[in-house]
Amino acid sequence: MLSIPLLASQLTVADPAGDARGDGGYILPTRPAITAEMLDLRSFSADSSGDTMRFTVSFGQMGNPWNAPGGFSAGVTDIFVKGALGGQQVLADTGLRVREQGGWQYHLRVTGTGATLHEANTLGTLTTRPAPTVQVQGTSLIIDAAIPAGNYGYWVTSSVYTPLSASGILKPGQDTRPTALQAGRSGAPTPVDVLAPAGDTQAFTNDTLAAVGETRDWVSIALIVLGGAGLLITVIATTLVWRRLARPS
Repeated sequence: MLSIPLLASQLTVADPAGDARGDGGYILPTRPAITAEMLDLRSFSADSSGDTMRFTVSFGQMGNPWNAPGGFSAGVTDIFVKGALGGQQVLADTGLRVREQGGWQYHLRVTGTGATLHEANTLGTLTTRPAPTVQVQGTSLIIDAAIPAGNYGYWVTSSVYTPLSASGILKPGQDTRPTALQAGRSGAPTPVDVLAPAGDTQAFTNDTLAAVGETRDWVSIALIVLGGAGLLITVIATTLVWRRLARPS
């Protein structure tokens, strides 16, 4: 049986400061008062906490314009965790897709009013898992989730929160009211910031986002190697049989 180690090593990825305006042209709502720093991803860390995963998401500022009980309410943080084999290519309702092969197996959504965790199987069926626990520490969210400890790839996004939608996300559009999130085109992605290197603007030009962290699908690679080894053994065995049959009696 193929054995995959689950021990996780710590991953920390920095994100450029001052880029929480989508393609650069998003205009944030002014009612309630939200600053770009409250939505500006600064770093993301993943580490094991016992047998499960702990994530730390840091922002330029921690704000609570909606006076949520969690102590923060400016944004919606989505963390998509790359599956070991296959996965979902659409990043939920963010308007984004994964850029490479594979997809997500786990999806965490964190708002000031609560957090959710869903798991997608290979058929795409979603299962609700125990809700993550979230703590505020300075300008960071500390998130403990029931995801097996391991090395994963991640897609992380930050969107504007609103209590007036079922998802909690304020979608961008061309409405100019002070409560609206304005964007220059219809159908623009909902995040105002994504975890990506400086200069990578494809999330807002072709609506795709690259994973960070362990982006290789080691299970698939291992299965391919095992399949190739099995085929080689079959060829060698067949050749030996032919040689034996070809020998003069």
